[in-house]
Amino acid sequence: MGGGAASDMAVQTLGRSGFQASGRHSLFFPIASLFLLFLTIAGFWDNLFTDVGQPSNSDPKFIVHGLFCGSWMIALLAQSLLVNRGNVRLHRKLGMFALVAAIGVALSTIWVFVVVWKGWALMTPEVRANRLLLPSYALFVGLGYRFRRAPEQHKRFMYTGTLFMLEPILARAYDRLLVPFMTGLTEAQIDAVFLPTLFAVWVSFFLALFAYDWALARRVQAVTAGALLWFASIWAIVLAT
Repeated sequence: MGGGAASDMAVQTLGRSGFQASGRHSLFFPIASLFLLFLTIAGFWDNLFTDVGQPSNSDPKFIVHGLFCGSWMIALLAQSLLVNRGNVRLHRKLGMFALVAAIGVALSTIWVFVVVWKGWALMTPEVRANRLLLPSYALFVGLGYRFRRAPEQHKRFMYTGTLFMLEPILARAYDRLLVPFMTGLTEAQIDAVFLPTLFAVWVSFFLALFAYDWALARRVQAVTAGALLWFASIWAIVLAT
């Protein structure tokens, strides 16, 4: 996403020697992006396939929001695969599509927030957090575009920015993938397990990036550490209020 011969050369070098020469390390971002897309599809499986007649599927705000979020996840996977294969030219061309999808995600989410707003005091902690995580997503993706000529920062900003928008996906995936196996638990117990499970999975995506950084260079990138600190700070604010 961005330009210049120097940028092309840097990303090509990274894609062909940095990523691919590092063996399993080359697959981190494609695998992580694929897993994020899997959770997205699993969480919204009913909207997509098994219950297409439900009211939300005919609600314009949810249709638009779902299309942009799905497009973003697909673009994230496609872009990571293109960089992994060293196809810089197509990566840059698709970058504008990804940018449009990101803007659409932000604007459509604001639309949903405005329509369903019921007051801060009435929101659950995760719903409150989403109000702060949305601008965080926009900020980090914006920084990813700003640092598009610096591949290491660029891909981390895009990846961690995506993690900020993950709560609705994880919540829906929890209901679809785990709750069916909790037949011996009461509804209250299932609800009690939700937040610990949410945090465990959510933070795991950040910690996986920490492990990737360490395995690759025996140090943690500033973007990686900063993103997790930012994420923790938002939740500290939410839980304190």
